[in-house]
Amino acid sequence: MASISREPNGRRTIQFIGGDGKRRSIRLGKVSQKSAESFRTRIEYLVASANHGTPLDEDNAKWLSERDDATYGKLAAVGLAKQRQPAPLLTVAGFLAEYVSRRVDVKPATREVWRQVEKNLLNHFGEHRDLRTIDETAAEDFKLFLFQEKLAPTTIAKRLQFARQFFRAAVKRKLIAVNPFAEVASKATVKSDRQQFISREDTQRVLDTCPNADWRAIVALSRYGGLRCPSEVLTLKWSDIDWERGRFLVHSCKTEHHAGKATREVPLFPQLQAVLSEAFDAAPDGAVYVVSNDQYRAAADTPIGWRNCNLRTQFDRILRRAGLTPWPRRFHAMRASRETELCQDYPIHVVTAWLGNTPKIAMKHYLMTTAADFSKAVQNPVQYGAESGAATSGGGSQDSARNDISPCKTRAYAKSCERVQSPAKYISGEDRIRTCGPVSRSSV
Repeated sequence: MASISREPNGRRTIQFIGGDGKRRSIRLGKVSQKSAESFRTRIEYLVASANHGTPLDEDNAKWLSERDDATYGKLAAVGLAKQRQPAPLLTVAGFLAEYVSRRVDVKPATREVWRQVEKNLLNHFGEHRDLRTIDETAAEDFKLFLFQEKLAPTTIAKRLQFARQFFRAAVKRKLIAVNPFAEVASKATVKSDRQQFISREDTQRVLDTCPNADWRAIVALSRYGGLRCPSEVLTLKWSDIDWERGRFLVHSCKTEHHAGKATREVPLFPQLQAVLSEAFDAAPDGAVYVVSNDQYRAAADTPIGWRNCNLRTQFDRILRRAGLTPWPRRFHAMRASRETELCQDYPIHVVTAWLGNTPKIAMKHYLMTTAADFSKAVQNPVQYGAESGAATSGGGSQDSARNDISPCKTRAYAKSCERVQSPAKYISGEDRIRTCGPVSRSSV
């Protein structure tokens, strides 16, 4: 038999004798006498079942299964129930494995990246951690864990982004109430020492040192075509090159799952045309790909996405023979250098259409300030201030002021004038220049 005791503060406790002859207690807290008696009746059934090793009847089994985790834990602590195991989807390991495998709409390479984040989460929280126990504090601790792993800032920001994505999916599926990672983020800073502009002079030294036409094509397509290497470089076919129209078609496996982004056309720039013409003459009869080395393609195009197929090792040998020190992010640096170069002569929306990224990504990860920019600024100082003064005094030409503004600067210039331009009154070019003043480079 179980008994109910009442403490002076109104809290009630149920006591009973366990199968080992020891007295056990279950604290109910402040509940009514009627509720305590109902609970005692259930306890007596559980005690009898535990002492005699008989299964519970359907009614008491259902009552036990419906208890909340706190109450169930008290019953398990005194031997009246087995420890409750969280459902597979409510463990960190179970949910992440199911989420990654269920997302058949993403590329294998993306799932491979997700598994890196999955590994971090499991290492920090443990496989059997209940999703519902991860709160905002635990999410912040995971962020600190990534810093302790000495990962790059961009990598940390990306992995926290994926963690937010995973737990947002758990919220949508009503597995958890709130996303603990909703406010947990880290700034993706790009280290300046990881960016390097590759000059045309150094590129020519590399081209002159390349051992064969394949490697000259790889370097030229990366530096002057702005192609992603190895995926876009190694998949370029001779049939993709339109010599008469002066352009070629690039197949992008990275962006093909976006509407209209599977392919793009790139101009056959003069520097690139010369190298490709040489490669075409050297290509064996019946060659399909511009880079004829099939071993590179076989090693790079794997079932889980494109890999570097050890191009960097061979490329480092070429760089050293050319008398150059290998720079960080070898092929990305050449692609970024080309985008930086092209943006000096063409509007950014045109350049990004050729290179297959967006203006936002280009500004954040590709475009650089070069030594030539400083030299140009010293040798040919910007004339906006002088021309503005000349326009104010009645001298000079408005057209000359407009002609010195590149397409990128023109948009920034127009945006800065929107604040002062009245729709009810026409403002002349002279007044616009006088009002807005010179356009700084930082506004572009």
